[in-house]
Amino acid sequence: MKMSRFIIIGILLGITLYKSEAVSWFRIYEMFHFQSFHMYGIICSAIAVGVVMVQLIKRFHMKSVEGVEIKFNPKDSHWPRYIIGGTIFGLGWALAGICPGPMFILLGSGYTVLVVFLLAAMTGTFVYGYFRDKLPH
Repeated sequence: MKMSRFIIIGILLGITLYKSEAVSWFRIYEMFHFQSFHMYGIICSAIAVGVVMVQLIKRFHMKSVEGVEIKFNPKDSHWPRYIIGGTIFGLGWALAGICPGPMFILLGSGYTVLVVFLLAAMTGTFVYGYFRDKLPH
């Protein structure tokens, strides 16, 4: 029962993303061909809300559900890892036409072919975990 609120929030997020067409392959295709602002609008809105929320958390010293003050650790300043990782993620997203979050939403919507993409994503995660110690971080 403790986790039920997170399940409910996840279901509501899935419904919202599905209804806003944020998980539509055609919308993602349009985005990567710079034919539509729809996905860029959703992404930019999410970034703006995230920036505002982080600033509010920092300024008002907000606490977590457990009562512990939320702290943000500084990010590593080695930018090549973000460029390389972002490029790999973006290429996978462009080739598959889907990113990890919407993958589960579309699978739940009945697009069973996404089991293939889910298995590929999980395999990629496993391979990264296996070689993580050998990769430059």
